[in-house]
Amino acid sequence: MPCTTNNLSGVLVVDKPAGISSAKVVAIVKKALSAKKAGHAGTLDPFATGVLVCCINDATRLARFFLHDKKKYIALLHLGIETDTQDSTGAVTSTCKESDFSENTIRSIFKKFEGAIKQKPPVYSALKHKGVPLYKLARQGKPVQKPARSVFISYIDILEINLPFVRFEVLCSSGTYIRTLCSDIGTALGCGGHLKELRRTESSGFSTREAVTLSQVGELSAAGKLSDRLIKMADALEGMPGFIANNDLTKKIFHGSIITGKDIALSLVKNQSCYQEGFFKVLDSNNHLLSVLNYDQEKNRFKYCCVFHN
Repeated sequence: MPCTTNNLSGVLVVDKPAGISSAKVVAIVKKALSAKKAGHAGTLDPFATGVLVCCINDATRLARFFLHDKKKYIALLHLGIETDTQDSTGAVTSTCKESDFSENTIRSIFKKFEGAIKQKPPVYSALKHKGVPLYKLARQGKPVQKPARSVFISYIDILEINLPFVRFEVLCSSGTYIRTLCSDIGTALGCGGHLKELRRTESSGFSTREAVTLSQVGELSAAGKLSDRLIKMADALEGMPGFIANNDLTKKIFHGSIITGKDIALSLVKNQSCYQEGFFKVLDSNNHLLSVLNYDQEKNRFKYCCVFHN
């Protein structure tokens, strides 16, 4: 029997296995926790594994704050073979036997992809064109190429070279397609390439170290202990500046009253650029999340992003 935690809210980090969609993982977690609502903050392709951030009940309203953070992956690039999906699930479109590159050449090419780069989203992706996912159009023989977008690669660390395979770790901005990165590196080397394997090791500050496997989800649920692995909403927003509200401020928040600089120490929001455009959390004395606010400097007041009635 699933544990009865339908009123609990928080984040469960799941180590997604290969061969299952992110949506299916969320459905399993939702059932195991008897949750009213559940969602994820950043999908993983079915063949990929690793960190899937599952938001439970009220925490689904926090997903927006996790979607735009950096992500870390370990990927396996297969040189010399291109596919229509840019990964191992697609049909082979071209092959090249010339992939015997020196280590220096490979490292030099990889280095060129660090920093700010432009990427063309894959034609097989969940992005939409006139309301239709691109992968559906591609499967119908009507591929649509979206314009190149700016992404940022903090670093690429080559872990192993065993040609035609290159295993590497990459830390990148949200919206980066690792399969496109692999394809572009293969093109830059002149032999083509595709993403053979992908594992997400970190996402929005969550890592595989705190993740539970799907088998553990079932075991913990049966033992009534799965809720123990939920990360409290306030803790899930670990990098967001926080403020403990007094009784007066708490009442204002729950009544939706206007909150100005007189209600909250402005020193907390002085440097708005320090975290996602000045968002910060308001907590009670028990570390329960009351609200997420954003400071409007021109009006000297705070905008409500979300309010939680504990």
